[in-house]
This record gives sequence, structure tokens and C-alpha cells, in this order.
Amino acid sequence: MDFGLVLQTDPPASRVVELMKRAEEAGFTHGWTFDSCVLWQEPFVIYSRVLAETRRLVVGPMVTNPGTRTWEVTASTFATLNDMYGNRTVCGIGRGDSAMRVAGRPPNTLARTGEAIRVIRALGRGAEADLGGGSVVRFPWVRPGAELPVWMAAYGPKALRMAGEEADGFILQLADPFLTEWMVKAVRDAAVAAGRAPDDVTICVAAPAYVTADDSPEALAHAREQCRWFGGMVGNHVADLVARYGADSGLVPPELTEYIKAREGYDYAHHGRSGNPDTAFVPDEIVDRFCLIGPASAHVEKVRALRDAGVDQFAVYAMHDARESVIDRYGRDVIPAFTD
Repeated sequence: MDFGLVLQTDPPASRVVELMKRAEEAGFTHGWTFDSCVLWQEPFVIYSRVLAETRRLVVGPMVTNPGTRTWEVTASTFATLNDMYGNRTVCGIGRGDSAMRVAGRPPNTLARTGEAIRVIRALGRGAEADLGGGSVVRFPWVRPGAELPVWMAAYGPKALRMAGEEADGFILQLADPFLTEWMVKAVRDAAVAAGRAPDDVTICVAAPAYVTADDSPEALAHAREQCRWFGGMVGNHVADLVARYGADSGLVPPELTEYIKAREGYDYAHHGRSGNPDTAFVPDEIVDRFCLIGPASAHVEKVRALRDAGVDQFAVYAMHDARESVIDRYGRDVIPAFTD
């Protein structure tokens, strides 16, 4: 079982680097960041520093998208980092939520996302790719043995199918064991239908984790308030699904859609931050289901449930007031429980 740390690239960048180094020392294997160039600093610049100051940590965006950079630029950036530091990057990709909407553009289509996955992966590995209009190119400087896994973030039925058919990994941004099992099955069924092995797709669940000193009502209440923002962020994607498929279509589990009935809107100025005023509609039940809160023993128990549902990596969103603490507690009390 792998563990990742997810951060926003708030300035100063040196702070992001420090936390990533701390995570590696604690036993985390992956360092992820948001990728929304209007809201935060450019992550790929910071990845170079993180890679230079760590030894094994694999880095990447959770997630980039096909619309804010041309695909050959994205692939070249990853390939350059891999050439400099070894194959230590992974391209997390999705349709684009904040990155596209803050810039006044709608998220990318699934068709465009799937095409981008194929092009970025091929170019990053030194293979040829068609950029459209008959422009077939390859990077002549990519050395043999280069790798670039591409993991796709998804929730809806069509996106889950594409993840199973096309991607090297699947990123699910919530930690509800029931929904995780449901979505992992959809991805792996799609992989098999496409002639792949179910294990060809690495499964990564990402969610906020807040380790409390005890399970007192006061401690849990504070943890919930620090993590409630996540239900609002996920709610953006759920609202898109409801608009596309309807709340009662049977294509999306009601366990995912019911809670957004009280959702009124969303201001990206508070995106991914504790205290987000647009997430007051998120009930405690959703925070408990989607996130990991409580003493370390509760985290171990839930991560085990996720592992049993087919998860290969749990990535900790650390957008709260206890970033150092959660890194250290995971390193001391949670990660060792999953180390052979």
C-alpha cells in the first residue's frame, strides 16, 4: 500500500518543498499538488525542486487537464523531469474543474481528455503521437526506458469506463468504502472489457485526513470543520453528474448525489480551503464518509477497508491546520501498519 501527500502550491514554494521532504522521511511514496494556475503557483516549477531535494518521492498533479497547456508541452515537461531525476513523475489528469472554470472556460470533454491521455503518455515515453491535422511527432531526446504513467480522475459512468480502458491509474477523490468499491469495480470491469487485466489500472483514493488526539466530540467537531471543504469540492463534480444524468437515473449511486440537494453555488476563491463558506450545506455524515478523521486507529481501520476494496494508494489531502501533525502521525502510526 502506497501513501501520498496532496498540497496546494501556495507561496512560498519553499514551504511546499519542506512538507514534501517531511512526507518522504515519514514514509510517503508520492507527492501530489493541485494544478490551477490562476489560484496557485505553477506546480511543475516546484516539482523540479522537490525532486532535487528528495530521493525516491514520485510527484505529479492531482490533477492537470488537457485545456490549460498544449499536450506536447505537458508531455515535454514530464519527460524533462524524468530525464533529470529518473522516472519519478506521474501525470494525473481530468477534465478540469477550477483550472478551466476560473479562466472562464468549461471543463474539457471526455473525448478530448482521452485523446490527451494517449498523446501525453506516448510522447513522454519517447513514442510517436499524432497532434492532429497529420502532425505526427516524437521527442528525439527521450532516452530508452523512459516511462510516464497517466492516471485519470473520474466519478461518472463514462469517465470510469474511460479510466478502465485508457489510463494507467484511476484517481477517486473521496474515501467512502462503499462508493470506492462501486467505482473500482466499474473501472476494472471496463479494463477487462477492453482486453486489459484488472490490475493494469492502479487505484488511488485521495481525501482529507485529520488525526485527532482522541475521539471526543470536541476533537471530532474541529476535525470535521477543517475537512468540510472537501464535500463542497466533490459537490462540483457531483453537480455536473446530476446535470448530465439526472439524480434518479440509476447511473450514479444516490449515496454520491443525495447530499448536494442543498447546494446553492460555489465560489472558487475559497476552493480547497478550510472555512469555505460555500460548503456549509455539507453534513457531518458526508465529512465522515468522504474523509478520514479521528484517532490514528480509526485511520488504520478505514485505510484497511479501502485496501480491501482494491485501493493501491491512499493520498492525504492536507488542507487544514495540522499539516505537519498529520504527516508525522501517518509516518508513526498509520503507514507502518501497511508496511510488509
